[in-house]
Amino acid sequence: MSANIEQLQPADPRRVNVYMPYYQGNKRTLLPQAISLYEKGVLEGKRKIEGGESIPFVATWNVAALPSDLTRCRLQFDGNAEMSYEVTLANNEFVNFLIEVIMNFKTSRSIDFSKGFYRKLLRLDE
Repeated sequence: MSANIEQLQPADPRRVNVYMPYYQGNKRTLLPQAISLYEKGVLEGKRKIEGGESIPFVATWNVAALPSDLTRCRLQFDGNAEMSYEVTLANNEFVNFLIEVIMNFKTSRSIDFSKGFYRKLLRLDE
């Protein structure tokens, strides 16, 4: 899947412009690729575990039209149904997490969500 992040084509500018007010600075630069990734509805990566082996995951989500619409994202780790988690977020918040995935990939060459995303997914802040 890593090659896919490098090969993401920027999304249609009309789609990107709807999301533009939600982001600042360098996040705006990556928004066209993040929207393109969002529109795929799937991401494969590996969750880095400190002091252990990374765990592969597949993230899937529904694709909706507007930044204020809700996206339900499901993560399944290691192909194990018992290790599945779901979170529902506003699209603009989820796309922000996808921007972070792309930023992380550019620095680490690995595909993983941010700690903030996992905190939401596991409901650690509630």
